[in-house]
Amino acid sequence: MAERRRLIAGNWKMNGLRAEGIALAGGLAAKALANKPTCDVVVCPPATLLAKIDRAFDAGVIKLGGQDCHADEKGAHTGDISAEMLRDTGCSYVIVGHSERRADHAEGDAQVRAKAAAVLRAGMTAIVCVGETRAERDAGNALSVVEGQVVGSLPPGAQGDNTVIAYEPVWAIGSGSTPTLDEIAAVHRHIRAVLDGALKAAATEIRIIYGGSVNAANAGDILDVDAVDGALVGGASLKIEDFWSIIAAADAR
Repeated sequence: MAERRRLIAGNWKMNGLRAEGIALAGGLAAKALANKPTCDVVVCPPATLLAKIDRAFDAGVIKLGGQDCHADEKGAHTGDISAEMLRDTGCSYVIVGHSERRADHAEGDAQVRAKAAAVLRAGMTAIVCVGETRAERDAGNALSVVEGQVVGSLPPGAQGDNTVIAYEPVWAIGSGSTPTLDEIAAVHRHIRAVLDGALKAAATEIRIIYGGSVNAANAGDILDVDAVDGALVGGASLKIEDFWSIIAAADAR
């Protein structure tokens, strides 16, 4: 099996007006051109910034991603954005099923699966997020919860060139707390086993990345875990030097 190429994805969430978004994208693009990372790098800004910063990434070193999409190609869905629209703005990745969408918008596995299928339909890569709450972990149900989300959220036709699984324990996101390295490894290994069982050979190249309070200080240790293929980065992706430190940590491994 060929080694899976590491992926570092930055999720800006609901942060960034035009001037600061353009400045951040330009700074990252300059870093990329100067340093030429060997890992894949994706930046997922708010939808309002996609068309504004697309040109900053013209060199192709950094890819552009969306934070969410609607399952339908078009229609009467006021305020929503289709996967095709995201593709039209220059996106090649889309995050679906983030815990903040699952919690704040009551998105279940079936809806996440439909969105992921839309991303594949549009010719992009879906970053499918899964993860347990603190209560679920404390009850000893972390693995079963994550397994159910993986099985329920995988789109038809999922394989290494169109699907990424992001394990983000809900209780770690934005909290400054992370699971132990052994806990991260256990969940990632379990996800790999679930994928192998569900997809057989097609699962081999699917990357499983970790997210949840990843920062410049802990990224190296997390990326050293054998079962971790990269990181989905929140707050640290809004700071050029911090985000680049995480990218450099991925390149060093």
